[in-house]
Parts: sequence; structure tokens; C-alpha cells
Amino acid sequence: MDQAALSAPVSANRTNVILSAIGANNAADDQTQFVSFAIGTHQCGVDIMAVREIKGWTDITHLPKQPDYVRGVLDLRGIIVPIVDLRCRFGQGLTETTPLHIVIIVQIDGRQVGLIGDRVLDIVTVEANQIQQVPDTGARGEASFLAGIVTHDDVMIALIDLPNLLAAPVDLGAAA
Repeated sequence: MDQAALSAPVSANRTNVILSAIGANNAADDQTQFVSFAIGTHQCGVDIMAVREIKGWTDITHLPKQPDYVRGVLDLRGIIVPIVDLRCRFGQGLTETTPLHIVIIVQIDGRQVGLIGDRVLDIVTVEANQIQQVPDTGARGEASFLAGIVTHDDVMIALIDLPNLLAAPVDLGAAA
């Protein structure tokens, strides 16, 4: 994608282009594709096969007694979808959402979940052997939600482990 497209807000046309690419995922068995997006200055990625939809930010309904990282729910054509604030889940505070933020709807264990991101960056294809393990730093936290790290175009992208993202909250004060 060109630089102008990377910095532009998500539009219906851009979403259709991304979703067309998702549907056309004919990568060889030794390649993997993911949607990359920004959270602050960090780049993250999710498996392209888990992505169901990318939409612009919309108001959500807050629910009481939810973990801080579950910002609320939205009604997506009759399906109630919980919205996860990745910045908060990674221990970096709540996202101050604006109309420029996006929600990436992913399928996790048979249910749809929305992930708040700052903006979609690209669809990235890499060789499976390029994905590196997350280094063991002896501390728990953000790393427990990561499936791996890949460097693409000189940028490091953290690949989110979607099933672990919704696991029980991690005690960031406890060392492994």
C-alpha cells in the first residue's frame, strides 16, 4: 500500500479492499498473512483468517463489572460483540478513542470480538520461518498475549495470540 493509504482513516472502500484481500488468501503453505495495525507507536498483527470485518469507531455500550480492557459491547447486525482495548490489555492505559480509531472484528473460539486499534496499516505476507518467538524476559504481561514477532520492511510487528488475549487477567506484579 502507498503511504497516503496507510495514514488515511478507514473508509468503506478501503475496508472492502482489505476484506477482498482476506477472501483472496491463496498464500503457499509456507507463508502466513496477517493484518497489521497501529497501537500508538507499536505495530501489531492478527492472523488474516481470523479477521471478519474492519470498521470505523462507533459508540459502544459500557457494561458494569467488566475488566478494564473490555470497553463495552456493540451491536453488529444483531450480534453483541465485546470490544477489547488492546492498549489497556497490554498495560498501557485506556485508549482515548476518536472517530479516527478502528475496530477490527476477529473470530476467537467461535465468537466475534472487536479490537480497538489506532489505524490499519497493511496486509503483510511473510514466510512462516520469519516469525520469531517472543523472548522470555522472566516477566509476565504483554508477552503472554503474543504469538510471535516478525520484522517486515525494517519494522517489528508483534503478532497477537488471539485465544490468550481473553484469558484470565494477568497479575503484572507477579514475576514468573
